[in-house]
Amino acid sequence: MSASEQLEVVEICAGAGGQTLGLERAGFRHRLAVELDRNAATTLRHNLHAVLGYSQVGAEETVKVGDVADPGVWDPADHLDIDLLAGGVPCPPFSIAGKQLGANDERDLFAWAVELCGRIKPKALLLENVRGLSANRFAAYRQHVLDRLREHDYIAEWRLLHANDFGVSQLRPRFVLIALRPEYAGYFFWPEPHPKEPLTVGELLKDLMGSRGWEPEQVDNWVQKADGIAPTIVGGSKKHGGADLGPTRAKRAWAELGVDAMGVANDPPAEGWRPLDGAPGPKLTTAMVARIQGWEGIEGRVEALARMEFGWDFQGRKTSVYRQIGNAFPPPVAKALGESIRKALRQEGEPRTLLESTEAVLDPVYKLLRGRTRPLSVDQIMAQLAKSGTVMEQPDVERHLSHLSNDFAMMTKVRSNGAVAYSLGDFKAFTGQDDHQRHDLFTRHRAKIS
Repeated sequence: MSASEQLEVVEICAGAGGQTLGLERAGFRHRLAVELDRNAATTLRHNLHAVLGYSQVGAEETVKVGDVADPGVWDPADHLDIDLLAGGVPCPPFSIAGKQLGANDERDLFAWAVELCGRIKPKALLLENVRGLSANRFAAYRQHVLDRLREHDYIAEWRLLHANDFGVSQLRPRFVLIALRPEYAGYFFWPEPHPKEPLTVGELLKDLMGSRGWEPEQVDNWVQKADGIAPTIVGGSKKHGGADLGPTRAKRAWAELGVDAMGVANDPPAEGWRPLDGAPGPKLTTAMVARIQGWEGIEGRVEALARMEFGWDFQGRKTSVYRQIGNAFPPPVAKALGESIRKALRQEGEPRTLLESTEAVLDPVYKLLRGRTRPLSVDQIMAQLAKSGTVMEQPDVERHLSHLSNDFAMMTKVRSNGAVAYSLGDFKAFTGQDDHQRHDLFTRHRAKIS
């Protein structure tokens, strides 16, 4: 694609470059990429130059290292009206593997990214996160995001995408938010799934498993056992130990594929290798994990693997490299989304009809309380919802109120009859406030944040 046809992107929380690679292949050029982890940033800089053709100086200037919310790291005002603002903001605040602290987690940058969008006014916004953000627990959080984007004059939509629908040999659901200015939104269509099933783990890794002399018969036996796609690769955080392939449930799934998930190997099996101590098979190397994550063979064709080695060179020690790979957004998914966004920004095709006057209601209790100064009791909430056609029983209303109290200040008032009335206060999430608790918590925990 010629330089005149390329669009520009600012990417926050860029990691080692999974989303970067996909967006570049979709026709976007990076004006800026910001990443906290120094090893991941080093990987990204190196590959911008070695793989994506940036000059050495250009790669250095494009990647900034540090807290993306720190005004000393970069100035959003330098990037007003950029074509695309994209990022994979930290997942732990929403992950079911964690405490799901949401707005109370110092790593939460989702709400901040939405306000950043309102400041720099990109033509399009792409944010991705874990499936946990789609849970009922975060319905009000998602509702607040949609409402804020509407106030910023964007049309936004959430969707759960599965990496295996785009040629990635892995069960990896990602929850994606796309927002566009009204003049482009009608031209955006979510990417269609890949027409072919992804390769099995055995088919995908056969050449790598046999690359160090493991006997062809043993390799073939392993390929037959590894006859499905991989469970979700979990990069994890610095708060945990060394590299392994996930929690107990994931380890069982890996064992069924003939993979020892208790760690990551330095090298593929050598001649004469046999599993010891009841291990289900060999461990994967970081190169194998990278291929499962979609770093190579981006079109998902087995015959293309030998020709499409991107040579993405990950920097750092093995555990760091594994985390860089495991925490990345699969490049094929990023590429598919990037192509859909590019077509929308080019206003290609026939636009669809947008129901702009219809506001999505993800959490009716939130929508009812938001902006009200008069507190409502549970009975009043139920009655008000019923007037609008939403029937909700008392336990459901109380559960919604409990979820709301996690991410919003909830004010209560006990009435003379003993009933408790509720009103909704400020959103607790960090959106750029100078006095937010995030600053102190982030400073204290920075060494363990990834």
